[in-house]
Amino acid sequence: MTPAGRRIVAAAEELFYNRGITAVGVDLIAEHSGVTKRTLYNQFGSKDHLVAACLTERDQRWRSLVGAAVDAADTPAEAVTAPFEALRAWSGTNTRGCAFINALAELPDPSHPAHRIAANQKLWLLTLFKELAAAAGCSHPATLATQLLVLHEGAVATQPLSLDTLQESTDLARVLVQRGTSPRR
Repeated sequence: MTPAGRRIVAAAEELFYNRGITAVGVDLIAEHSGVTKRTLYNQFGSKDHLVAACLTERDQRWRSLVGAAVDAADTPAEAVTAPFEALRAWSGTNTRGCAFINALAELPDPSHPAHRIAANQKLWLLTLFKELAAAAGCSHPATLATQLLVLHEGAVATQPLSLDTLQESTDLARVLVQRGTSPRR
């Protein structure tokens, strides 16, 4: 990506996250990124592709943060809840909830390129929870993964309400993982 393209993505991502995708036009993005509309269209072709590029960049940063949290976990069981720890760090600068959930709400058409990226981000997290649960020896890793995804997404969704649901969600996630790894009597 060119330097102008990176400026456009950075400006657009901030505007989309803070104001909403449909509320932000290309004129405002061009103004905030210091480029012309022509440059914006030359770089991305359309606003839809720009939204997709913004979500792709955000998704890569999120996956990197989660990967680092998983790698830093001391045990396989701790690795299962590492995405909750990553969310704690991520939430410090992302206070309007989940950009992917917001995008799914604003872009309900499954054929929209940004919708697919947002949906795939959630499916990736579900798959990661399942893989980590299986590696930790949890019984029923698919069921546990679904439960953890719901807890994780609930913590994200309630973030704009200034409720501290993340700590309780993380604690509950640890209990579920512990139950899943405990031997049956």
